Amino acid sequence: MSKLPSKPAETLDISRRIALAYAPPAAHPAWLALFMLEQKLAETARPGREPLMIQLRLSWWRDRLNESGEAWPVSEPALASLKAWKGQHGRLVGLVDSWEARGLGEDQDDEFASALTNAYLALAEVLDVRDNGAIAAHARYLAGEATPGGRRGALPRAMRPLAVLCAMKDSADNPGKGRRLIYFLRVVRAGTLGF
Repeated sequence: MSKLPSKPAETLDISRRIALAYAPPAAHPAWLALFMLEQKLAETARPGREPLMIQLRLSWWRDRLNESGEAWPVSEPALASLKAWKGQHGRLVGLVDSWEARGLGEDQDDEFASALTNAYLALAEVLDVRDNGAIAAHARYLAGEATPGGRRGALPRAMRPLAVLCAMKDSADNPGKGRRLIYFLRVVRAGTLGF
């Protein structure tokens, strides 16, 4: 029997852990929930998996997101963390659908970008953030739909992890010897100032 991590954030990949560090305390649980779900879906739909197994597992996630949180099994940490979404978890079903299409090789990049953008906009509503233009632009960039210049405006403090993810995407898309310090400073700037 595998032991559950003492802290759910320990299950996240390094980029999400860094981004999560910039979430204000009140926003931390909702961000953690989204990151845990995204990571679960990506693991479920990873290349090389049997298509039928991908469909069955993602169908389970779709069913859970379409039901009340009170019916969820307590053994799944990603579901437990989604209680921070205050009943708005149903808005993440599109993310499941887009990962299913991706896992089955039917992915349309614009559909994935739309699902990811909608997930971040839903998170903004959960966090009572109303600056949707900058959030949508950053989410589209993160999903690969827009260029770096297409993401305009600073993000509000509650949405700074999204700016951090975009800054990390910049450095991953433009590797360069001797530029690590510049990219590190951009990540810090994004987490501190929101752009």
